[in-house]
Amino acid sequence: MNAKTSQPTLRGNWASLLLPIAPDDSIEFDKLGEEIDILIDAKVDGIYSNGTAGEFHNQTEEEFDRIQALLAERCSASSTPFVIGACQPDPLIMLNRVRRASALYPAAIQVILPDWWPLTDAEATDFLNRAAETAGGIPLILYNPPHAKRVLTPKELGEVCASVPGVTGIKLADGDSAWYAEARQHLSDLSLFVPGHHLATGTKEGVAAGSFSNVACLSPRGAQKWTASMRSNIDAALDLERRICAFMDNHIVPFRQNMGFSNAALDKLLSAIGNWGPVGTRLRFPYRSIDASEAESLRRIAMSELPDLFH
Repeated sequence: MNAKTSQPTLRGNWASLLLPIAPDDSIEFDKLGEEIDILIDAKVDGIYSNGTAGEFHNQTEEEFDRIQALLAERCSASSTPFVIGACQPDPLIMLNRVRRASALYPAAIQVILPDWWPLTDAEATDFLNRAAETAGGIPLILYNPPHAKRVLTPKELGEVCASVPGVTGIKLADGDSAWYAEARQHLSDLSLFVPGHHLATGTKEGVAAGSFSNVACLSPRGAQKWTASMRSNIDAALDLERRICAFMDNHIVPFRQNMGFSNAALDKLLSAIGNWGPVGTRLRFPYRSIDASEAESLRRIAMSELPDLFH
C-alpha cells in the first residue's frame, strides 16, 4: 500500500479557530474557549487552529502554546478531531511549533513552506522531511495558499511530496477544469482541501477530501449540513455553491480588492455576519479590521440570499 494512503484520511468540513482580540490587542481566552465549545456543539467534522484566519503570524510562542492546549483539551474531552497549525514563516520557529504540537496528539499538523525567501523543490522536500521527523508520526498537512511566496502547481506539489510520506494532505486553492485534471494526475494519493466556497465543485470533480472552510466561518452548522448534502444531492449542493460564490464576490471580496483588507479580516467579517459566536471583527495590530457595522447590514443580505446556511 502507498505510504500516503496507509495514513488515516481527514475529510469534510473543518472550522477555523478565530482569535477574539480585545481592544488592547490581547487574546480573549475566555471567549476563545466559548468559541471552541460552540464549534464542538455544531458537530463540525473537525476544528483547526492557526491558519491564516487564526493569525498564526502574529502570536508569541507562549500564546501559541496556550491556544493549542485549550483546543486540544476541549476537543479531546468531546472526541472532536482537531488539527494544529504550526505555521510560521521562520523554519526554526515552525519546527519547534511542530514538536510542541505533536505532544498534544492532533489528527494532523499543518505547516507552510518557509517563505522569507522562496524554497527550491529540493529545499522544500528537505524541510518537509525534517518537519515530518519532528512530528513523530503525526500526519502533516501542507498549506500552500495563493499568497505564498511560491505557489506550487499540482505537478510541482506531487514531485515535492513524493518523497515525504509524512505529508498526507494539502490545503490549496483550486482552479479550472484543467487544474482539476492536473490534480487528479499528480495528487491522487494525497487528501486535498480546497477553498470552502468551492467544496461542492471539488467533490464533484473527485478531488476534494474536504475544506478548511471559510463557509464554516459564516455558519459552522450550515457548512456542515451543506457538506453532508454533497453525498446525497450534489446538484443541490452545487446550486448553493453558486449562490455562496455570488455572495462572496459581491459583498466580501471587494473588502480585499478595493479596500486592501486581509483574508483574515474577511473571515472574521464572515463570522460576525453569521453571528454564531464571540469572535468579533478585530484583528491584531498592525492589521486593519473591518468595522463591525458592516456585518450588521450584510447579515440581512446573507440571510436572504443563503437561507440554506442559517435554517
